[in-house]
Amino acid sequence: MPELPEVEVCRLGITPHIIDQQVTDVVVRHKQLRWPIPDEVQSLVGKKVLAIKRRSKYLMIEFSHGTLLIHLGMSGTIRVIDASTPVAKHDHFDLAFANKKALRLNDPRRFGAVLWLAEHVDEQGFLSKLGPEPLSDDFTHGYLFNKAKNRKVPIKTFLMSNPVVVGVGNIYANEALFKAGILPTALAGNLSEKRLNTLTDIIKKVLADAIEQGGTTLKDFTQADGRPGYFAQKLQVYGRAGEKCFTCQETLEEIRQSNRSSVFCPSCQQE
Repeated sequence: MPELPEVEVCRLGITPHIIDQQVTDVVVRHKQLRWPIPDEVQSLVGKKVLAIKRRSKYLMIEFSHGTLLIHLGMSGTIRVIDASTPVAKHDHFDLAFANKKALRLNDPRRFGAVLWLAEHVDEQGFLSKLGPEPLSDDFTHGYLFNKAKNRKVPIKTFLMSNPVVVGVGNIYANEALFKAGILPTALAGNLSEKRLNTLTDIIKKVLADAIEQGGTTLKDFTQADGRPGYFAQKLQVYGRAGEKCFTCQETLEEIRQSNRSSVFCPSCQQE
């Protein structure tokens, strides 16, 4: 599943090509994604893109009369292509523009979403229940400590809860906890304010570094057949179970938490 840095780089990649562009056509090839694509998307024809923003893992394409939300789900990708590019399997949704370009959503598993917020109002609560952005000023020292009080839930599960903080997905939760020296099984409510403040700083840095690294893939969002995965990073623990820790040479271990892989160093990370 694309995580926050990948979605942010996607936003940066598509923005120069569709900002201030007028929509000339809306093509829905498969209406049923995670939720049905609403008929209201046809109202975009003739409208101009005013802004492209991101909230959590949602891309927000703003028009004068509302906001189009796009979520990539588990396997979705989005590209700016020539509008005449032949349709491929799993190409479910296009926005065509006056500059002869199209924004095309490909989603093999159809867990993604195309949603419409009329007059920018989030009546269904897709965004209103989300926690703060981890790179925003709302995610400050003391925030995690206050949210974690009396919580008897593993810290990794806690971090991946969208009402707590958005966008700290599995890869970056693993990496941040390693850098903070905290075991993923440590109970959130048992961690000191000092350790959680350190974790806050590390989460910000891990995500910011990933976005910076992702800048090398911006061009991929204008290729019809490109499929960039996670950015080429030297991950410290994720995907390295059974290998040696880069810091202490201890063998990295792996457990399952909430049906997700947690990889950690039993020496460098503590309760």
